[in-house]
Amino acid sequence: MLAVGYATVFWPGFVLFEDYIFRASPPVDVVRSWEERCEGDRGAVERVMNHWHLADIQYYGCPDITRERIVYLGRVLKEIHEAKLRWQFPDRPCEVVLGEPEDPEDLEAYEISFWQKKHAL
Repeated sequence: MLAVGYATVFWPGFVLFEDYIFRASPPVDVVRSWEERCEGDRGAVERVMNHWHLADIQYYGCPDITRERIVYLGRVLKEIHEAKLRWQFPDRPCEVVLGEPEDPEDLEAYEISFWQKKHAL
């Protein structure tokens, strides 16, 4: 059922794992691997583990994705992430970004991500 897939997109699940906030419960070994790759930069770990390519929406039943639709969807999802993170973690302010590529026609490069502001340098 498409509605279930869309529900996970429009009301994402967030979890607190140690001092991180993630979109889903990641395996511990994946977190440790990213901590090593990011040389202990917690913000970088959250950014990379929480990023999501907006073009992936086509796998939820939207094969006719366009740049205009991705930008619109990205702006809505950014607001949803900001609101839900603020509601779920009021004591852990987060930065949510909508990454738009240099080439606006590169639909696979549009992404959304977030990290806790306390982890930003």
